[in-house]
Order: sequence, then structure tokens, then C-alpha cells
Amino acid sequence: MSVESIRRFCLSFPHATENLQWGDDLCFKVGGKIFALLSLSSVPPRLMFKCTPEEFAEYKWVSLERLDVLPWTEVKDLIEQSYQMVSAKARIAKPNLAKPLATARRKAKACCTKTR
Repeated sequence: MSVESIRRFCLSFPHATENLQWGDDLCFKVGGKIFALLSLSSVPPRLMFKCTPEEFAEYKWVSLERLDVLPWTEVKDLIEQSYQMVSAKARIAKPNLAKPLATARRKAKACCTKTR
């Protein structure tokens, strides 16, 4: 598991974005809320993500001091769980369906209008 593989995985979720914050922390967000964070300034890089209290006692966020501390499949499951928890509460912009509908009506009206 590498920084790049974690980055690709985090960005594979719908509406996921990334940005560099607080110096060298690569934040992965959904709806403006962080669901995973890679600290690039630490050696080795650290990975942080949100978790359920059942998963890790009473903690809401967990920090892995090394990327190889857990198997990649388990890390992916934990990141996905973090994404699900955060995206459920995040405000994600829904596509505006009124514009395509109005455009379709205009096109339908234009093609069906009789010419004199």
C-alpha cells in the first residue's frame, strides 16, 4: 500500500475531492467534510480516518502510524466505512434536474411547432 494507492482509492468515491491543508496534510473530503487524511510530512506517512466506536473502542478518528500496520483490504474497508459515515451527514449538491427538463421541453416544442 502506498500514498498513491490510498489517494486513488479515496478519489474513487462519488463526490470525493482532495486538497492540501495545514501544510502537508492531504485531505480527502465529501461535501466539504474530511473522511480521510494523509500526513505527508511524517515519515512514514500517517493515515487518519473516521471510525465507529464499535470498531475502535470510543475513538471517533484513528491514526495509523505506518501504512503497513494493517492489510490493504482492511484499510480499504475502514476508509470506505469512514466515507459512508461522513457522506451520510455531508451536504452534497444534487444535480439540478429542472434545467435538462426545461431544455427538453423547449426542443420538443420547437420540433413539434407547425410552420406556416
